[in-house]
Amino acid sequence: MDGGLHAPPEAGARIGPNAVTRVAEAMRAAAGEDAVLALFAEADLGRHLATPPERMVAEGDVTRLHAALRARLGEDGAARIGAEAGRLTGDYLLAHRIPRPLQAVLRVIPARIAARVLLGAIGRHSWTFSGSGAFHAEAGRPARLTISGCPLCRGARTASPACAYFAATLQRLFQALVARRTRVVETACSALGAPACVFEIRY
Repeated sequence: MDGGLHAPPEAGARIGPNAVTRVAEAMRAAAGEDAVLALFAEADLGRHLATPPERMVAEGDVTRLHAALRARLGEDGAARIGAEAGRLTGDYLLAHRIPRPLQAVLRVIPARIAARVLLGAIGRHSWTFSGSGAFHAEAGRPARLTISGCPLCRGARTASPACAYFAATLQRLFQALVARRTRVVETACSALGAPACVFEIRY
């Protein structure tokens, strides 16, 4: 999948519910239920609190929620909540989405090979988190993931990278399955005026 581009399978792009439910979970732990209610009301997503989504949600819901997070908490506060939500998403994927036999294999093979296999798995499912954006991955050291039209920061203008949620999700997965010392840094962001969001995976 190195160098591959992955588009959503159909019109009306949708994104996995973790980008909503884990934000609620992280916000609740950090600031309490009233803060969660206020955040979701500001994003006009109260319905997702009343009935937490278990299936794919409209990507516009995710864009609005992460915009509301920045509006309420500022860039630094939003990054902290986004990073915790990303870590929780990584935990969920490890517990429920990545087969245990594959996890066992990735943990014992050389890191460079494990990284390539994991990147391939991420690429095959990229439409579940990049929505209508275009996904591109390059193996190597460091590895790089690129999302053009990233739904987390679409339409935003910020002073620092705005996609801590994705960076933290990737870091959690790579730390668990490739190398514990992995660090993921967003080196370019559309919210800063870059043509795409770029995540550098240093393992």
